Amino acid sequence: MLKLVIGTKAYSSWSLRPWILLREHGIAFEEDYVPLDTPEFRRRVNAYGAGSTVPILVDGDTVVWESAAILDYVADRFPERRIWPQELPARALARSMAAEMHAGFRPLRVACPMNLRRRFAHKDRGELVARDVGRIIHLWRTARGRHGGAGPFLFGGFTAADAMYAPVVTRLHTYSIPVDDDVRAYMDAVLGTPAFRAWYDAAVADPQIVAHDEVDEPSIGPFLP
Repeated sequence: MLKLVIGTKAYSSWSLRPWILLREHGIAFEEDYVPLDTPEFRRRVNAYGAGSTVPILVDGDTVVWESAAILDYVADRFPERRIWPQELPARALARSMAAEMHAGFRPLRVACPMNLRRRFAHKDRGELVARDVGRIIHLWRTARGRHGGAGPFLFGGFTAADAMYAPVVTRLHTYSIPVDDDVRAYMDAVLGTPAFRAWYDAAVADPQIVAHDEVDEPSIGPFLP
């Protein structure tokens, strides 16, 4: 059975990506949870002989790290699951969007760290964050407009592209960033998946607090009612 090494669910956006993909596609795996920012973290992660952080996927003697590489490995390992869109133009767009997510949007990630325990009031978070959000929404609308007709996700069914952008969905929700109804419908589809709800329930139940991922603002309520 696959093993997926992950960090604290309330904050570990990179861990969420392969976890939600595996769970949503019904691929069985064992979870090795390593709390972030703890004395045991480095020792336990280093024991896998892979990257210096989570997530890490173990499949027998094969060890894969970095979320994007893990998603591609899962796609190769389980071709029948349609991890990426099947049609070449859709797959090309999905991979490009995933690569842009992996490499970019740093202002949004820094200003709005993933936090699944609280919500914050809307406020101006700067021009660079607004630019990131605008670009992301443009990408989502492009995918939905060209290839999303068969379902509620970016390419119809839930794919690796949705997994890559799932933490962004949580950020827009956590920080009350206003979006139009079509974007909100996509966000609700991701947040409503059984996989995300299972991840969220575990995040809320975990008492660990990672201070540097907590913004110094009053909360307006829990992430979900």
